[in-house]
Amino acid sequence: MSIDNDVDHDTVPPANKGLLAIAGVLLAIPIVALLWVGSYAKKDPVLWGFPFFIWYQFLWVFLCSGLTYTAYRLVLKARPHRPMTGHRADAGEVTR
Repeated sequence: MSIDNDVDHDTVPPANKGLLAIAGVLLAIPIVALLWVGSYAKKDPVLWGFPFFIWYQFLWVFLCSGLTYTAYRLVLKARPHRPMTGHRADAGEVTR
């Protein structure tokens, strides 16, 4: 038996596929940028004593965080909210 039996899937609006596609592209950007090693496999320019190879990858730590958060927010906006039905207690709720 499915947990979703109480949700009427005919009345839930469909997901915005355009926003989901944009979120997918945002998640693919760091993958492509970091797998294309030939673009950053060099020493110059040096920044604060660190060669380009090192600081470029470190920069992507912050860029990837921003892109992932943006993709997350887009997915939340693109997918419709399905109201919770039933009388289950929340995981953090203490029942007496």
